[in-house]
Amino acid sequence: MTPHSRRATPHAPDLTPRPLQAVLFDMDGTLVDTERLWWEAVEQVAGRPLTEADQPDVLGRPVEHTAAWLGAATGRPAGELAAGLHHEFAERVRTGIVPRPGALELLDALAAAGVPTALVTASPRAVADVVLDALGAARFAASVTADDTERTKPAPDPYLAACHALGVEPAACVAVEDTETGVASAEAAGCAVLAVPSLAPIGAAPGRTVRDSLVGVTPDGLSRMVAPGLRVMSWNLWLGGSEVDDHRAKQLKVILESGADVVGLQETAGSAAPELAEALGWHHHRAGENLGLLSRHPITARFGGPDVGFYGAAGIRIAVAPGREVDVWTAHLHYTPYGPYESAFDGLPADELIAHEEVRLAQLRDALDRIAEAGRDDVPVVLVGDFNCPSHLDRPDVEWPVTKAAEEAGLRDSYREVHPDPAAMPGHTWSPVHPVHEDGSGRPEPQDRIDYVLHRGLTARDARTLVTGTPRPWPDVAGNDWPSDHAAVVTTFALPTG
Repeated sequence: MTPHSRRATPHAPDLTPRPLQAVLFDMDGTLVDTERLWWEAVEQVAGRPLTEADQPDVLGRPVEHTAAWLGAATGRPAGELAAGLHHEFAERVRTGIVPRPGALELLDALAAAGVPTALVTASPRAVADVVLDALGAARFAASVTADDTERTKPAPDPYLAACHALGVEPAACVAVEDTETGVASAEAAGCAVLAVPSLAPIGAAPGRTVRDSLVGVTPDGLSRMVAPGLRVMSWNLWLGGSEVDDHRAKQLKVILESGADVVGLQETAGSAAPELAEALGWHHHRAGENLGLLSRHPITARFGGPDVGFYGAAGIRIAVAPGREVDVWTAHLHYTPYGPYESAFDGLPADELIAHEEVRLAQLRDALDRIAEAGRDDVPVVLVGDFNCPSHLDRPDVEWPVTKAAEEAGLRDSYREVHPDPAAMPGHTWSPVHPVHEDGSGRPEPQDRIDYVLHRGLTARDARTLVTGTPRPWPDVAGNDWPSDHAAVVTTFALPTG
């Protein structure tokens, strides 16, 4: 089953910097006063008055859950109970639907502001369509019901499906809910939440706003609830891109299509950062002959200047939104001795592999010291880079010390946060153009994750590796659309709401 949408097909996520991309409304008890009707329907089928103790199995729950709960208590078949609940509730909806105070006014205000809306409900499609007809189906760009996802609330699936149908990111959406079950679903999907309790209270929490009603809620107010987003990209340009024809135009295309807001570069060949920034109309920081940063947001401070060596770190502080700054650093660590080669080709044991990381470990610790010296407690930090070493999160047989040192310094690996299983999502960044080792031996090249987007003080909403096209292997690379020998890493963050 798929969500209903007035759009012909789902489309790519909206990468424009608009803070509020969509508002996702629960139905029962939020837009219309159907919680009371549902409560009455359950009482009718149960054959007894309900009490406060029954709320967890009634409010915000799909019909099947409540039917199974009633069946366990009464011994009656769950299928028979579900049919009775459907019938009793649908009859009450047809004759007794009442919009919640402020609901229609908010829907009209969002339409006037050009903010799309979706209906996201644990009710079946047959009931949702009755409500949509009463409210005006044209008010909603999409609708997701209990029939449209494998799991319904409190799982995140319904809200994720609605975001997919609208082509928006959960972190850029506000979900409006009236029950703890619905709030749990929306927050698990990554949405900010406006909770308007109908029958049972809902407590305040980070990223959640609680109000008595929808009266007086405005699009501007909802926009202020959405955590500002930041999409960060780490990219080794491979000798500035010089191994690939027309590399600068190809680099620009990759950056624009990635939707990145800030890009940490390695192997810039000196001129890549200023040239790319000029073509993009962005801000930039050039540090030495190897490192650079690009930002669509204003740069308020620069860390690391022309004296930064080929291997080292440099950073910028950017103003993402009024009063919201983030420090973004880029680092490049030495490439030799290379642990994956020593492991795969030389068979070195774990203790020797760890010992051979001393140069990179010293470089990483120097970068961490610089980050700490330049940082402020109220400013989140992102460190990206080509570390030229695997992660201890990917290869548990070796406690790779470089990534472990970053973790001990409080930096979290955004890719592994989003994709915790390295077997299912290895996230290899080395190397899309080296399937075999380039010494002519024909040995398979070890494929590893050696490029990272680490952070402290943010929330990782999405992370992915990026390679465009199907790169031809080395040495036949001049015509590749992808102008690098590394995959890029792109992470979308939500900034703190406080």
